[in-house]
Amino acid sequence: MEKVALCLVSELAEGQSRGFDPLGLGRDSLFALVHQGEVRLYRNSCPHLDVRLEYRKDRFMSADGQRVICYAHGAQFLPESGLCVYGPCLGESLSALEYRIEKGWLMISIDQLQVGVA
Repeated sequence: MEKVALCLVSELAEGQSRGFDPLGLGRDSLFALVHQGEVRLYRNSCPHLDVRLEYRKDRFMSADGQRVICYAHGAQFLPESGLCVYGPCLGESLSALEYRIEKGWLMISIDQLQVGVA
């Protein structure tokens, strides 16, 4: 199983997010965040209409860092679970991705990224 390093975990900050384009598609296909000290990794896709969430590079979180926001539809997601708690996809969830931390690096398997890539 081939893996790719996304970033050093130390480069992620509480209440902030960071997008990644590990397949070189020209757009961030996933993003990481830290919430209550825990790293979370999600696909960059709103369950409402399969659109990207951020309104500019690395801006997936609300200003106070407490929710993930879909800037296209105003949907709000809990960072710890990806559950939509406000908006058109209420009750649906962001797609979480599995990751590993190896020697301080946030790592993801390439196989996992290939699923759903058009």
